[in-house]
Amino acid sequence: MYQPDNSEEIYLSDTCDVYYPADKNVVLVHWKKYCELDEYRTPLEHALRVIREHEGCDYVADTRDGFEDNPLDTKWVAEYFMPKAKEYGCSVIYFIIGEDNPLKDELEGQEKDSSSLLEFRYIYGINDIT
Repeated sequence: MYQPDNSEEIYLSDTCDVYYPADKNVVLVHWKKYCELDEYRTPLEHALRVIREHEGCDYVADTRDGFEDNPLDTKWVAEYFMPKAKEYGCSVIYFIIGEDNPLKDELEGQEKDSSSLLEFRYIYGINDIT
């Protein structure tokens, strides 16, 4: 199982796990395989709850096992998730990427859609968050 040190399990499923590593004050969403609609949005709703409950909590998406989103989910992220994350106190969205970053275009599209709301950073592991 993939779980960062000193983290609380928030939500676990076949497609996605959500953790709260308190020492980093981030909510970490580890995407494991393709999912869409409710199966995609449910972990993100849990992430929003963590952001709301922990002042200054930022969001981290581990995209190394990633996939391209359903266009409906991409729209939902831009119109619902990102504004709510900002409203609840998130200021930085971190994307953990692989060295070859097969999702480069998709991630840059999400950044473009929401860069007026939040700062985006690309990292290679959770320990890159200081």
